[in-house]
Amino acid sequence: MPGSGRTYVCEFDVLEEGLPRRFEADGVPVSLVRTEQQVFAIHDVCSHSAVSLSEGEVDGHTVECWLHASRFDLRTGDPLDPPATRPVPVYPVQIEDGCVYARVGPRSER
Repeated sequence: MPGSGRTYVCEFDVLEEGLPRRFEADGVPVSLVRTEQQVFAIHDVCSHSAVSLSEGEVDGHTVECWLHASRFDLRTGDPLDPPATRPVPVYPVQIEDGCVYARVGPRSER
């Protein structure tokens, strides 16, 4: 969508409840998580160790890094357990006409 600042990521129907999926949006690795009929977009790289969060497990509004078990809040990106101490970026999501869009531009654009 030119000029809107958001990027098409996928069709809503490809997302399964509680199962994170990795996508690239404007060259940024993003994990999309559908939970309780909401979709969250979180940066797909753990802030503690460079591993994919989309390979972790989802519980409610959290995703757990499979390597060291740090959990991150899908709504804020905040780490909830050590060893992670730094948040990961989260991105605004819009669902329109069965499509999922995310705004993954620089923080100043969000």
